Amino acid sequence: PRTSARAVMSAAVSVCGAFVAHPARPRATSGRRVRGGARVRSSVVMASSAADTSVADEARVPALAVFDLDACLWNQEMFQLRVLVDRENPVMGPLTPGGDVGVVGARSGGDIIKLHPGALHALQRFHAGDYPGMRCAAASSADTPLAVSIGRSALDLLEVVPGVTVREVLAMGFEEGFEGNLQIGRTPPLSSNKAQTHFPFLKRETAIPFDKMLFFDDCNWGDHCAAVANGCREKASGLGPVTVRTPRGLQVADWEEGLEAYRRRRDAA
Repeated sequence: PRTSARAVMSAAVSVCGAFVAHPARPRATSGRRVRGGARVRSSVVMASSAADTSVADEARVPALAVFDLDACLWNQEMFQLRVLVDRENPVMGPLTPGGDVGVVGARSGGDIIKLHPGALHALQRFHAGDYPGMRCAAASSADTPLAVSIGRSALDLLEVVPGVTVREVLAMGFEEGFEGNLQIGRTPPLSSNKAQTHFPFLKRETAIPFDKMLFFDDCNWGDHCAAVANGCREKASGLGPVTVRTPRGLQVADWEEGLEAYRRRRDAA
């Protein structure tokens, strides 16, 4: 059953003005890639300890890379769209430097949803195994149930490499059917405040500490990066996620900047 916001917050402790959830933790695969399948409710298996992030730590990469969706991962704002993507009429084009053709655009009425260059770059490298121990997540405050549905339909259609969708890449490293890494919307138990709902849910669902996360957000409608960095801190380290603002959408330089910032902070710790 879906956990209520009240239940989550009653299980939280206040650290520097933020809620840090005591998570109900799922099993996650270690070193095994699992591509997402049917859309099902998250099945969380209780555990007593935090996720093992040793592989990511050794590789000096975040254990969880978290992406805002609208105007960050892709070009469109879902609240401005009115129809689910047309699965029968995708925009085809080259996805790789070698010209391999796949779904590069999802049509929603007269609009086309496309991944920003840095998002495609990041997801392709993640899919290729270039970041050992890393997993990925989404934290989006899409403002209506329709906007959420349009966004999820785009995840199901847009491809990272031919034949592999964004949703399938985001599912890598988690058990089949797990969706706790996709915190999308603002309908309760979520809200418009990612520091109070989306990130505590991500920590609870993945068991990954805040200070092992890297977060990208366009911040054009509010400074989610500052709110998350300051509001979601680990009690032991006093640190929260490393954050990167992407006001022009996620570009390759933004992705590399985030990885480097994460490495610098880790090495200085």
